[in-house]
Formats: sequence, structure tokens, C-alpha cells
Amino acid sequence: MFSFSGTPPTNLGVKEGKLLECPNTPNCVNSQTPASDSEHSIQPISYSSTPEQALANLKAVIQDLPRAKIVSESDDYVYSEFATALMGFVDDVEFYLDKSQSVIHVRSASRLGKSDLGVNRKRVEEIRAKFAALEA
Repeated sequence: MFSFSGTPPTNLGVKEGKLLECPNTPNCVNSQTPASDSEHSIQPISYSSTPEQALANLKAVIQDLPRAKIVSESDDYVYSEFATALMGFVDDVEFYLDKSQSVIHVRSASRLGKSDLGVNRKRVEEIRAKFAALEA
């Protein structure tokens, strides 16, 4: 098996209520990106439960996905890594729980390469669907 995991970024996290902006490559989505940037923009994940339950539901979804690992977490933030099956490419996926808006902001970005063939966007939408099922 190959492993193209790359070096974990050191600049992730929430700074002044914002996740890191996406680079100029098409292998990243971010719910805090303006809608006018359709390549990188994605909707945040809405929740209707308590913030604590929303975070618990989110972690349950992540832990149920293949090749996913929660790296760090706090009461309003989860950082996880997702690896591809064959080549071992790693994507860094962050979630920021914004209690004032009852949403979970998300940033999903590939560590290596330029194009991800839409994998980051598809993953976020899969997480959104599974999360919504738990919130129902």
C-alpha cells in the first residue's frame, strides 16, 4: 500500500471565529467562504439540538466513517483526518460549532495535490446527511 499522507498542517483551528481560508486550489471547501466563490463555498451544517448534543452527533458520524480519525476536539471544535483507501492521501477536516447561529462550520482540505475530484465536497455532504438523520 502507498502512503501519501503529507505533513499535518500547523495553522488549523479557529481564530477570531473563523476557520482557515481555502487555498487557490480546487481541493478545499469551507462554509465560511463567500457564496460568490462557488469552487470553495459550501453550506454550514445546521443543528436543532443542544450544542452539546450536536457535537456528540457529529463525533458519532465521524467515528462511523471509514478511515476517519478524530485528532483533537474541544467544546466547540473538532479536527479530524480522513485517509483514502488506496493511496493513503489525507484530508484535514475541521468543524467549528457556532452556538450563536446554531450551525457547524466546516472546512475540508486535501494536504497534497491540486484536484481532489470533488472528494472533500462529497464527504461534507455525506456527513451532513448522516448528521441530519441523527438530529431528526
